[in-house]
Amino acid sequence: MSLFRKIFGSSKDSQDEFQNQERGKHMPEIKLPIDESFTINFKANGGKFLYCEDLDEVNKNLNSILQENNWKENNALVLDERLTKKFKAFNFETNTNASEYLFFFTTCESLISKDGSLLISSNQIEERKLKELPPNFIIFATTSQFVETISEGLKSIREKNRKKIPSNITTIKHFKVCRDKDFLSYGSSSKNLYLLLLEDL
Repeated sequence: MSLFRKIFGSSKDSQDEFQNQERGKHMPEIKLPIDESFTINFKANGGKFLYCEDLDEVNKNLNSILQENNWKENNALVLDERLTKKFKAFNFETNTNASEYLFFFTTCESLISKDGSLLISSNQIEERKLKELPPNFIIFATTSQFVETISEGLKSIREKNRKKIPSNITTIKHFKVCRDKDFLSYGSSSKNLYLLLLEDL
């Protein structure tokens, strides 16, 4: 966008603003695309979002996260052997003793657009509770995992796991420490969370 358009706005911008003013308060809201809605809600929840066009970019961003936080590969709790194979350059080891680790590297089931949360299950965390896992999460996900609501995420889990539906299904929504917890966040477990999102559509 040119400097002049930023300062003065274009006639199209003025027209859009006029059309928005013309919309009555009882008109339905303009619906955002599912990925844009997720991004806005996810960041509002305190999550850190890194969009990646390919796996090389995922690797670079993952390396940057480790360097930024002074984390080493052996600080990671990784329960999914597929991740250790996909990111073998990092020498992550599949391990199970969560109390010793600084961060948890995992995948998720779905990215919930409506509230910016992540749906996970026993496929990622086994039978552990969120509070038993490290305070820092790095989640690897793809753009094909976007869904509008939690119910759509649950439907996706059922479709992908017809033989055996995973247990321990939960959402992670709070990605910063809540000092003043209200009744809406009571019982939730806050995690410092990075999302590595790979474009696969």
